[in-house]
Order: sequence, then C-alpha cells, then structure tokens
Amino acid sequence: MAFTLSLNTSSKICRGVASQLHRSLKRSISTSTPEEWDVVVVGGGPAGLALASALGSSQLVRESLRVALVEAGDLSKIRDWIPAPETFSNRASSLTHTSQTFLKDIGAWAHVDEERTCPIQDMQVWDGVSDARIEFPMSLLGLHSPGQGMARMTENLNLQRGLLRHLSDVPQVQILDKTKVQLIGHAEAGGWPLVHLDSGRVLRSRLLVGADGFNSPVRSFANIASFGWAYNTQAIVATMFHPPQGAFKGPNTTAYQRFLPTGPIAFLPLSPTASSLVWSTQPPLATALMASEPDVLRHMINAAFRLPDISMRYLHGLLLGAHAAGTTLTPSQIQAEIAWRELSHGIDETSAYASASIEAAKQQGIPPQNAELLPPLVTSLQPGSVASFPLRYSHTDSYLGEGEGSRTVLVGDAAHSVHPLAGQGLNLGLADVECLSRCIQNSLLHGGDVGSRTTLLPYAQERYFANHRTMSVMDKLHKLYSTSFEPVVWARSVGLEVVNELDSVKAALMMEASGKSGLDGGSAWALAARGVENFATAANAARMVGAGLPSLLGASVRGLLKAAGSSSVERKQ
Repeated sequence: MAFTLSLNTSSKICRGVASQLHRSLKRSISTSTPEEWDVVVVGGGPAGLALASALGSSQLVRESLRVALVEAGDLSKIRDWIPAPETFSNRASSLTHTSQTFLKDIGAWAHVDEERTCPIQDMQVWDGVSDARIEFPMSLLGLHSPGQGMARMTENLNLQRGLLRHLSDVPQVQILDKTKVQLIGHAEAGGWPLVHLDSGRVLRSRLLVGADGFNSPVRSFANIASFGWAYNTQAIVATMFHPPQGAFKGPNTTAYQRFLPTGPIAFLPLSPTASSLVWSTQPPLATALMASEPDVLRHMINAAFRLPDISMRYLHGLLLGAHAAGTTLTPSQIQAEIAWRELSHGIDETSAYASASIEAAKQQGIPPQNAELLPPLVTSLQPGSVASFPLRYSHTDSYLGEGEGSRTVLVGDAAHSVHPLAGQGLNLGLADVECLSRCIQNSLLHGGDVGSRTTLLPYAQERYFANHRTMSVMDKLHKLYSTSFEPVVWARSVGLEVVNELDSVKAALMMEASGKSGLDGGSAWALAARGVENFATAANAARMVGAGLPSLLGASVRGLLKAAGSSSVERKQ
C-alpha cells in the first residue's frame, strides 16, 4: 500500500514538474514579437513542397499572401542531390496522369529530371495461389507513343528536388529549413495559431497547414483524432539491377505484382536495367530476409515471382527456422533449395519460370515462352538500398481543426496513410494539395479569408470521401489476398479472370487508377457499362453449362461496377 502511494506521489510530482517546464518554455518563447503570415506550411516532404509550389505559381497568391514553409531537415541536401551514375533511391512512386498534369500546371514538372523517370505502359497482376491473372496493356487507353504510359515512376527525391528548384524561382515563398517547431499555440482564445520555432521566431498564421507526416504536430495542436490500425505487415524496398529486356521483349516499362498470401510483391521499372522493389510481407519473415545476405534476398525475390505458393511457404519456413536458430542461409544453400523445388515442379532450366541459375538472366536472344508474363531476373541489389518499414492504415476524423484548433488544415500523410499495394499514397497527397490550393485561390478571388471554415470546407468535402474510398479499396484488397482459404481463393480468382476478359471494364479501371478521363471525352465507366452488356451475353451462354456459376460471376462484376458507379456519382456531386 505504501509502495503504491509512493508511486502515485512520484507520478504527480513528475507531472507537476513537466507542467511547470511546459509553462516556463511557453513563457520564454512567447516573448518574441510574432511575425504576421497568411499561410504557414509545416513539413517539407512532397506534399508540403507541392503546396508551396502551387501557391507560389499563382500570381494572385504572390501578390496577396505571405507564405512560409517550415522544415526541420536540411533541404539543401535534397536541392543539391546528385546521385551516382546508374544508381537510384529506394523510395520511388508512381505518378498518375492527374498528378503529372497538376505538377506541369504549377510549373514544377519542368524542374524534374525526366531522364530519371520511367513510364509504366503495361501491368501484369496475378494471384500467388491460383495464378489467376489480369493484364493491363497501355493500348486499351489508346496510348501508343513510347513516352506515354498509364503512370510514370520517379524517385521521391527527384520530385522533391524539382519542387525545390521551382521554389527557388519564387522568392515570395520563404523556406525555413533546419528549423524545428517547438510549440504551437494561441495568443488569445480563438486567435490565429502561433508557431514557435527553435530559432526564436514566432509565426502568427492566418492559415496553418499540416503537411508534417504521420506524427503531425499540427494535427496534435488542432486536437484532431484519427482511427486506424497497424497491419501485421512490413514493407521491404530496394533497387534491383537486371539485364536489359532485349529486342524481342521491348523496353522495361511493365509493372509486375504478385499477390502472395504473406503479402504482395511489386516490381516497378526505373530504367532499362533497374527496377524498384516493394515487398509487403509478415514481420518475422521481413526480419529474416533483412538479416540475410543480399544474394539470398535476390534469389528470394526471383523465386517469389515464379515458384508456386507451396514452395514459397517451404522457403519461408527455412529462412524463419535459420533466423530463429541465430543463423542465416547462404546464397548457395538457398539457390540449391530453389533449384530442387523447380525440379520437383517440373520447371525446366530454360523456362521463364526458372530462376535458380543466374546464367539464365544473362542470356540474350529469343526469350522463352511466357517471358513477357514475368519480370526480368534480378542479378544484383544496389548496395545500401535495402530497407524496411511497418505499414499502417490511418485516417483522421477530420481534415479541419475546430474551436481552439481552428484555422488549421491537414494534407497528405498528416491526414491519411494507406497500404502501398496500389502505389496511391503520394497521388492522394498531391490531389489534396491541388484541391486546397484551388480553394485558397477561389477565396482570394471572392475577397474571402483564406483561413476561414468557409474557405476550407469545400476542400474537406471533396477530399475526405475521395481518399476514404480509395483507402478502403486498398485495405479490402490487402485482406482479400492475405488468405489461402480455398473458397476465397476460388472466388477472387474467378472474379479476376472474368474482369480480364472484359476490355472495357479493364480500360475503365485503368482510367480511374491513372486519373485519365474516358476516351473521346466520355466517362470511363460508360465504357464499363458496355462491358456489362457483353458480360450479360456471355453469362446467358454460360447458364447452359451451369446455373450457379454465372450468377456468382455476375454478382462479382455488378458489385465492382456498382462501387465504381457510386464513385463517379460522388465526383459529379
């Protein structure tokens, strides 16, 4: 009893000391005279820099508002980033047409090094258990130019450097990097936010924007709650090297993704001989892979795109067992195991599905049958590029602060984080920025207050449900493909193969994902509607074979189109 009281007393003392220190800090840093700013953006990541660039590109904003961006890191390192030849950063993203158009409209894309970008012209996506596959060729969108594609891969650093170079031409936007936010508060109840910096400066802002990531101080100040969960998943990223595709296979512009029960693995093109890896898998397996030699990881990457699920589970068990015993498998050991598994499955060493022999990757000439369905064999990993981080789903209850947290707004990862299986995280953030900058400019045109709820509400209404819809789809896909339960595998495989036969539905999905409007100015989902008519004809024929199957397939496709149709209606509203 006495021990408990002692703990409670100590706890109260600690809280009292912490409270005193907080009040003392607040008094000490509040002595500076606040500087008046119209917009203060906290966070110098892609979303924050894009918002500053969008505002700086508007003559109306430049003439009317004072804008500052605060970043704790040293942005000069990004501005002066010069990578070694033939090397790539391990954090790369796929930019949709909508994102690219936005960056071009604000003048930032002209500063991005396009030679370090790569179009995604085709996609191969398949089930790791059943091998049911869906193909997304660029030709379905009527795109045939070599430089065109459904999306474009670029390193995040390349984009950030381009945004910083663009901002260097906009002196009206002041960048305060190497500067940490110490405290955010109010001088008076309901007043403008006061941003106290470790440099001693205090910024009084009409509008405070949180572009400061998942652990957002701006969100904490605005007292905006969030909901979500950590996935039982760890992402492994790396830059992979491989031989050029060769004349018979065409350029390295195809994205590959295989859904394994342990998580999806993606192979994304960066250059003719380099691609980006994003492998989402269970934490114990990720730990074992990260502890292995690079050549072991390389062999496992090649096998993950080729071996049947039963063999992948066997290899996973070997890695986990070795790691639990405090050892690791050698490259020769894992190579021998993969070779034996290939032999047991009847995979010939000259097959496109063979990966045990590195010599197969170096062979040029006529590729083996079905080689276009699989990514090139990885021959090495870029030193220092292998990294890992946890994945989570998170969405704030609101994007706008209220009460004492008013005049604040959240964008990008400060508002939402999503599973990377579709590569939409950065695009969602850029869409937030485009919408918010548009709302700010509209407010100026009508003589409004850029920090008022009237100005910010259209942003929240447009982006919250759009983001939530996309995030929910990604979350459900992750859960749907995280099981090897046979009825679920059968249902998802049938749905995948049915959609693969409906070009109009695939075209609509591609337009939705890439941000393109319908061909000839029409709606993307109008094309899908024509696909439903074709499907109905096929379903009538299928009823002659069995009554149960067509109804299930029809429900699957109808559900897909109903969800998409709802999305289209929401956009129009």
